[in-house]
Amino acid sequence: MMGPRQEAQAALFYEFCLEDHVPDDHSLRSIDRFVDLSSIRQHLAAFYSSTGRPSIDPELMIRMLLVGYCMGIRSERRLCDEVHLNLAYRWFCRLDLGDAVPDHSTFSKNRHGRFRDSDLLRHVFETVVARCIDEGLASGQRLAVDASLIEADTNRQNSTSKEEWEPDKIDPEVAPRAVREYLDTLDDAAFGAATPVQPKFTSHSDPASQWTAARKGPAYFAYSANYMIDTDNAVILDVEASRSVRQAELGAMQTMIDRTKNTFDINPERMIADTAYGTGPLLEWLVEERGIAPHIPVIDKSGRKDGTFERADFAYDDENDIYICPGGKELKQSRRAFTNPRIPKADKYGVIRYRAQKADCDGCSLKQQCCPKAPQRKVTRTIHEPSRDVARKIYQTIEYAISCKLRKKVEMLFAHLKRILKLDRLRLRGPCGAKDEFHLAATAQNLRKLAKLIPEPNPAA
Repeated sequence: MMGPRQEAQAALFYEFCLEDHVPDDHSLRSIDRFVDLSSIRQHLAAFYSSTGRPSIDPELMIRMLLVGYCMGIRSERRLCDEVHLNLAYRWFCRLDLGDAVPDHSTFSKNRHGRFRDSDLLRHVFETVVARCIDEGLASGQRLAVDASLIEADTNRQNSTSKEEWEPDKIDPEVAPRAVREYLDTLDDAAFGAATPVQPKFTSHSDPASQWTAARKGPAYFAYSANYMIDTDNAVILDVEASRSVRQAELGAMQTMIDRTKNTFDINPERMIADTAYGTGPLLEWLVEERGIAPHIPVIDKSGRKDGTFERADFAYDDENDIYICPGGKELKQSRRAFTNPRIPKADKYGVIRYRAQKADCDGCSLKQQCCPKAPQRKVTRTIHEPSRDVARKIYQTIEYAISCKLRKKVEMLFAHLKRILKLDRLRLRGPCGAKDEFHLAATAQNLRKLAKLIPEPNPAA
């Protein structure tokens, strides 16, 4: 028999529980176990007035932002609509059916004000990292670092060439917020002071972003998201925003190592990275100043393509500070005998030169393979060569081969960041905007990692 038509009738009273309508296997239910925002009120206390109208709960705004980044919702307008309609999102944000959802403009007001002044998003990120360490997901012994390009929210047509760009003529009083942030970071090692080389083009709307063609395709404006992870379970221990140039990324790595040491007292045994981090000064900083084993390929441009002997064919005698050529002759810095031995003298680039005697080279049968167009052979050595040699010895070990596989975990996190969390292009402008987005995205990735690796407690146990 056909059933009667159902008519919706208004009722005076409803009995409705959000808890019963959120599936047990919903991802937000698993993530909610690890979201501890109990400290943010104390963290923000100094940035609220003691009088006036009560503000929107800061914990509610942070929970909504976490929903957006965990679920790949990039727009704050759309986020407010989704929280208004989705019962699971309301449950995670601690909103009842009758509670109003904040307007999207509230996020902008707080983000540009008290959230940045108090560095709240950094505080939330470190709280989640501390939880990962407490749960045993990060030992801090083997760390890996890498950077990935994230496209900036700019128009390539709205830019100026380096010949015409004049930052001294910008009036901070009338400039947009992203331009003022650019002016504030001109002396910052991660941005303006990272390199004296001016980019080919500078964006008008976000001048701190870097014009780059690193992907071997059409150039665009971008920032670099720098991640430092623990390779045990790919937990992100630190994140830093910088310009998309090598010098800025190297400086970001040093900043993250020191900050992790100061915040979580982590002293890594080894640091894993790709060839871009294999510079002499950085390797020496790791080996000599921080005592960290560099599992990093060494940048070495001493190779030759004409078939003649390379620097690697010359043996270095550390005790006597000389090189021995394949023919058995000595290459020295100086042939003069001093009463007091002199310290090796390097040029302004940190390079020391060793030379063979012309008489030895003239009578050598290997001259055509060594220096066919020069009267005598010269070999250069940098002041960072001892640390580079440490990295070269590590390169020959089995542990280094294992580290090469572990390094891929950072690249997988970047793939997850762009494809799952949809952060392939920034929505906020300026260095602070990039910093905020990277911190929220890294927090979301760590929360998802906790939810995946830490099982739900069994109520019957």
